[in-house]
Amino acid sequence: MYQYNDFDRAFLQGRAAQFRDQLQRWQAGTLADEAFKPLRLQNGWYVQRFAPMLRVAVPYGEINSHQLRVLATVARDYDHKDDHDTSQANAGLSQVPTLPDRTAHFTTRQNVQFNWIPLARAADVMDLLASANLHGIQTSGNCIRNITTDALAGVAVDEVADPRPFAEILRQWSTLHPEFAFLPRKFKVAITGAREDRAATPWHDVGLRLLHNVDGELGFQVRVGGGMGRTPIIGTVVREFLPWNQILNYLEAVVRAYNRFGRRDNAYKARIKILVKAEGQAFVDQVEAEYRDILEIDGAPHTITQAELDRVSACFVPPDLSCDRKTADAKIAHILKAAAEDDIEFSRWLTRNVQPHRNPDLRAVTLSFKRVGQAPGDATAEQLERAAELAERFSAGEARVTHDQNLVLPWVRCDALPELWREARRLGLARPNIGLLTDMISCPGGDFCDLANARSLPLAQALLERYRDLDELHDLGEIDLHISGCINSCGHHHSGHIGILGVDKDGQEWYQITLGGSDGSKLSGTAVPGKVIGPSFAASEVPDVIEALLDTYRQQRTDGETFVATLRRTGPDAFKAAAHAVRTATARTDTATA
Repeated sequence: MYQYNDFDRAFLQGRAAQFRDQLQRWQAGTLADEAFKPLRLQNGWYVQRFAPMLRVAVPYGEINSHQLRVLATVARDYDHKDDHDTSQANAGLSQVPTLPDRTAHFTTRQNVQFNWIPLARAADVMDLLASANLHGIQTSGNCIRNITTDALAGVAVDEVADPRPFAEILRQWSTLHPEFAFLPRKFKVAITGAREDRAATPWHDVGLRLLHNVDGELGFQVRVGGGMGRTPIIGTVVREFLPWNQILNYLEAVVRAYNRFGRRDNAYKARIKILVKAEGQAFVDQVEAEYRDILEIDGAPHTITQAELDRVSACFVPPDLSCDRKTADAKIAHILKAAAEDDIEFSRWLTRNVQPHRNPDLRAVTLSFKRVGQAPGDATAEQLERAAELAERFSAGEARVTHDQNLVLPWVRCDALPELWREARRLGLARPNIGLLTDMISCPGGDFCDLANARSLPLAQALLERYRDLDELHDLGEIDLHISGCINSCGHHHSGHIGILGVDKDGQEWYQITLGGSDGSKLSGTAVPGKVIGPSFAASEVPDVIEALLDTYRQQRTDGETFVATLRRTGPDAFKAAAHAVRTATARTDTATA
């Protein structure tokens, strides 16, 4: 992990002190609401449906055990629902889960959110976060947001180059960049260094992919203009190969062009994807002109030197965890034999939750935060504490927040897998469902967010309840199910094999279903948005619609064929018919009841 120096620590502490002063002036009435709002947003503080929401930055998903414990303290000591009026939370609504507090929420952008911290205590929280090198800087606002990457960065067997040093350099370059503090809209960058894109880079404002050219030189493929929301668009490749040391100069050109020409008159058309789509090659030409000026006139001021890359890369040296007692092959054989003889759940956990590692003595292990009675991606204070213990005991004190709202332990020794499994199972974090239907992505939805049209969490709970049977889940195989409470797409419904989008119909909650989306990973193939299969469904119908889609898959699939592969082979018609048969059956039942 990146090691903060004295400058970094002083910067965060100074920022926290600055925010305390701003908060106190606002509380005293000497700083107006309209002046305080952008200041709190720049530090990650939103105001949501019932209470403030704090978004904590976890740059490129890396987090250590001490930071997990500090987040646990925030959850336990500050995230209290009783401090707020929630008398209208359940008014007129059925199936609403008890709104959790003392809980952190892992987001699809590898950040962590809290939903119940009073603004009166916000400065104390920022001081506490700063003590662990954590903050909320640029987790909101029209600026360059948290840089995201592959949760297996630095350990993946298919990695071309470790993206984390570049992600850290990008973070330092973009933090409080004076020219890019007030862009037309928020701006998101993702980077991958692997052959398989596990960072969903085509879906970002800028997507970067490390690769080698024909001469063996390292550089980036650069995509610009991806995004979800009202207009889902896959990013356009604007450079097939850019030398690695020029990435900051080129991004400076991209963001300058966006800052100059992006629309500011319409928030729905302000993202860079709209500009790229509208202008096409003219936008690319403008970027290239800006880039030439940066190189020739400005003197390429942001060229990354080898010394700087080496300095940052030194923070990401793998821990020495090799084991000399047995060969890796012998250890693995012993573990698999024990799994077959001892516990089918352990065997499944090895298959679903344990990933190969570039060091043959090690594995990367995913802790599942998807279970009945808990919103997808939620972690209680107790779970954060226990996850910190697991990271210390089994993963050199390090964990990763994943795009899929789980935690990865990236440095687990093979001979420690049985013990880790037993401990994780005891804590309820070892469910062998990674990549399966119940490993769903979900935003907080209307239970928390005042932008949402509908609730996500009740649907997530209904599906977690319905699909408890591990035999059934493993028979269904790998399926990406994504749920968003509104068109802002925080649940990434566009990229789900099955996507669920909450919509508002005359003040009632309804849900559109999309099929065939992809994030660009190996399983999903080329990144594409899912297609809506017809009119929306009532909340009560959605679980039965999902069941009908899965039944159709069972009927249509060939041996070993995944859900998305069957859908692409057969086309959507049979799936559409099955989904809308649920609507017909519901209408008949309602008529008969009447």
